[in-house]
Amino acid sequence: MATTDATVPDSQLTEKIHQALARRRLLSAEHYVDSGYSSAELLVTARQQFGIALVTPVLLDRSPQVSARAGHDRTAFAIDWPGRRVTCPQGHTSSSWSPCRQRGQDAIMVMFPVTACTPCPVRSACTSSKRGRRHLTLHPQPLQQALDTARAEQTSRDWLDNYKLRAGVEGTVRQAIAVTGLRRARYRGLAKVHLEHVYSLSRSTSSAWTPGRLVERSSPRPDPHQPPRPP
Repeated sequence: MATTDATVPDSQLTEKIHQALARRRLLSAEHYVDSGYSSAELLVTARQQFGIALVTPVLLDRSPQVSARAGHDRTAFAIDWPGRRVTCPQGHTSSSWSPCRQRGQDAIMVMFPVTACTPCPVRSACTSSKRGRRHLTLHPQPLQQALDTARAEQTSRDWLDNYKLRAGVEGTVRQAIAVTGLRRARYRGLAKVHLEHVYSLSRSTSSAWTPGRLVERSSPRPDPHQPPRPP
């Protein structure tokens, strides 16, 4: 169990979790996590470094075409990675392929020529750009392909049925919150809060339930208006 400041993203702990499992020789073939623990990069590194398939709902494409459920989204374009070019649904080839950095991450900006996009009969289904041409933003090849595969898989019935395994974890977290009031820390300082987390989870999983009924809490939930105890 890890306890961090609330501002630390869950995704920063995914690799550390895998490293800890590797040290104890407890790595599994699949790791079911929620979307906060995944990214395109983690999908790739988890498999390459640890042999783990991250099973998680990745963020969907938020392009206008996908949001409107109309027009040509990125999956309608054919990417020639070795040739560093992209072909649109109308058969036109991109005019530029520019590696760049966006939000601290490697990316590729692909542009199509104005001479192809402006007279295109389906331009309104492809772009609303005032410049009159379509552009695409891609991840580097391994990340983009892993993301596309994950997005396609998570819409299948088999994937949805398998992901129901996460319900057990979510139930455990909910049980810890209901039994021990885990949402609010009783103490200040990561060391004491971590100890509280360990105790709360072990208590909720080992003694909160008896056959057929829920055991009553022996201590009340922390008062949300009462300040935490000093360290």
